[in-house]
Amino acid sequence: MGAGLGAVGVALAGCSGGSGPVRRLRLATGPEGGPYNAFGKALAQAVAASVSRLEIVPVSTSASVNNLRKLDDGSVELALAMADAAEDAVLGRESFTRPAAVTALARVYVNYTHLLVPADGPVRSVRDLAGRPVAAGATGSGVQVVAGRVLRSAGLSDGPAATREQQLGLAASAAALREGAVDAVFWSGGVPTPALSDLARELPLRFLPLDDHVGALRQSHGPVYTAVTLPAGVYGLAEPVGTIGVGNYLLARDDVPQGATRELLRVVFERWSDLLREVTAGARLEPRFAISTGQVPLHPGAVTYYRSVYG
Repeated sequence: MGAGLGAVGVALAGCSGGSGPVRRLRLATGPEGGPYNAFGKALAQAVAASVSRLEIVPVSTSASVNNLRKLDDGSVELALAMADAAEDAVLGRESFTRPAAVTALARVYVNYTHLLVPADGPVRSVRDLAGRPVAAGATGSGVQVVAGRVLRSAGLSDGPAATREQQLGLAASAAALREGAVDAVFWSGGVPTPALSDLARELPLRFLPLDDHVGALRQSHGPVYTAVTLPAGVYGLAEPVGTIGVGNYLLARDDVPQGATRELLRVVFERWSDLLREVTAGARLEPRFAISTGQVPLHPGAVTYYRSVYG
């Protein structure tokens, strides 16, 4: 492993301009079968199909918080993460004991927070989760961050009303709901998320509205949270359901060469429809959207790219 990481370092250090060795960048994604993993693989394929001197190497992880730690410790050069976790990393709060070496390349799409329960069950609101077992995202995931904040906002994180949070990834969460091992599942991802579409065909689901919690989350954690809507038709929904939106950032260490970040962004903007096809339906990637990265500073190479292309 040490020799392999050393080879990556040599490739990074020895490449300049449009010639020379291929520059390999490791990208922390998410678990196999998840949207980050799908985006990472699609990005690696898009870069390989271009004339770029880059090679993207997707690395499977438990997602956002884990990715940010890997980015900070230098075990990857690129990462995907939810905006709330990324701001925590930059500011050195919550899961991070100090500010992390993290910069943004683009805000690429919005995650929709899903809170789903069996349609024929007793849970009809967040308050009804008091004392119940809830799948609240895998350890080190962004789902875990937003789920914990929603439950705190609802007064369900401690005391006699506290839910019994279980740290499960998406596949395990779906299986636990199907088997009755949990009464609810939190998930944050694109719409529709294929695994939840599959689950909805097996088990009638109710999606609980969360938009009433947006104001409290914004007050406590800033404008990374927005009100969005799960549209009618997805997952068999007869009516839209208001929920919480959180941006997803493509991130880089600040020591990644500017030429590499500019070349990567060129591919991202040329192939964005391919990158988002398996992640979230109907999304578009636009510069005014992409540069909205809040407290997370843009990488200098990203700043140069946006100025050169869009003025």
